[in-house]
Amino acid sequence: MAERSNFVLSETLGFIVRGEFIPLYPIYLSFYGAAMAEIITVINQKGGTGKTTTTMNLGSALASAGKKVLLVDIDPHACLTYSFGILNSNGTMADVLSGTRTFEEVLVEREGMRIAPASTELADIELSLRDKLGRENFLLQSLGDKDSFDYILIDSPPSLSILTINALKAADQLLIPLFMDVLSIQGLAGFFSTVTEFRRVFKKPLPIKGIVAVRYDDRVKLSKEVLAYIKLNFNVRIFKTKIRCDARVAESPSFASSVVRYAPSSRGAKDFASLAAEFLSIA
Repeated sequence: MAERSNFVLSETLGFIVRGEFIPLYPIYLSFYGAAMAEIITVINQKGGTGKTTTTMNLGSALASAGKKVLLVDIDPHACLTYSFGILNSNGTMADVLSGTRTFEEVLVEREGMRIAPASTELADIELSLRDKLGRENFLLQSLGDKDSFDYILIDSPPSLSILTINALKAADQLLIPLFMDVLSIQGLAGFFSTVTEFRRVFKKPLPIKGIVAVRYDDRVKLSKEVLAYIKLNFNVRIFKTKIRCDARVAESPSFASSVVRYAPSSRGAKDFASLAAEFLSIA
């Protein structure tokens, strides 16, 4: 019969196994890891749905709540980059993906966040990735020290491209901004088909954190009808917080700022603060 081991919890945060002290902390780290960043890809295959607006303002609201936030612009249109007034940076994600700069070298500080800017050269980089082995993993591999952040938000392109696949492959969860109109319903159905195929091909769960209703107007019957249709026909969380129509949200990029900093007492800023609080409450 095999000899039984003494296996007890030590008062000094460790285990004693056969008289040998084994500290608990390394075991805890191996099971759970040090505080790992949660990578959220903000995505919608339909253009003009508020991806950039959601990324910059949710990020700023999370930073205002004391979280360490990194924003990554992986869209060749570079809307997130321009919205923060980043015109002359020490390189962009195009340089990172091409290997001419490290990720840390291109980071820019804005509103208590770190931002990895984009440029139109990403379109050329995307072409160069097509024939490379493991092309879907370049973004994830380039992110550097992810564990120094609480949240990493990726602003993705409005198309199913190699860059978008990289953003999906890097993600722990997806966040879907959505206008409350009929075309958005059609686009959402197509997007879920894409996610299903992605899960099958890459054997990756890719959970959806939720849908955020943006430019919501409760005075308009269509907004309520579209929201009700999505709740009835799609098995996905819809955030209770709705980002209501507010001119200040549209104005803020003109001042290289999120609405959270540009107009903190505005309806839009309050909505994004509420969204951040709800976001943090969801495991």
